[in-house]
Amino acid sequence: DAIEARNGENKARVVAGYCWPWLSKKNPQASDIVIGDYRRQWNLDKDGSLWIIAPESIEQVGCIHTCQGLEVDYIGVIIGPAFIVRNGRIITRAEERDRHDKSIRGYKTRLKTDPEQVRAEVDLIIKNTYRTLMTRGMKGCYVYCTDEETAEYFRTTIRSDPSVQASAFYRSEIHATGK
Repeated sequence: DAIEARNGENKARVVAGYCWPWLSKKNPQASDIVIGDYRRQWNLDKDGSLWIIAPESIEQVGCIHTCQGLEVDYIGVIIGPAFIVRNGRIITRAEERDRHDKSIRGYKTRLKTDPEQVRAEVDLIIKNTYRTLMTRGMKGCYVYCTDEETAEYFRTTIRSDPSVQASAFYRSEIHATGK
């Protein structure tokens, strides 16, 4: 709702980490991302690299592959189960990414030969994904975490930084103006 309210003149979009399967690829009626009453499809097929500027794309969710290098005034970021915080420590979980995510393809096989190096690479990819997604908004970023402890980490971290103006909205949504 917050992103839709900020969308005047195609200036706000929602993006997410690639934690949900692309069901609508084979079934155009299917919802890909379902969080409570929120039901959306990935944008991956219809507009390609023009997704972020297509007027109807407010009804879709973008991913790292379709928004990298593009910006809007306001971005809404859904942080999925691949990125959680426990006791103040960020934990990335590659197994929570969709199996079709090409950015970490083959990591399970590579774990057998060099687990430490592969875990470090995948950790960096997941963190960089969210960093990139969160920096697509030039005026502001709304963050929704599917995990409550992670949401609380963001609430606390944002509120403790005087350079960031923040206010809590619904349960685990944060709005931060500035970067």
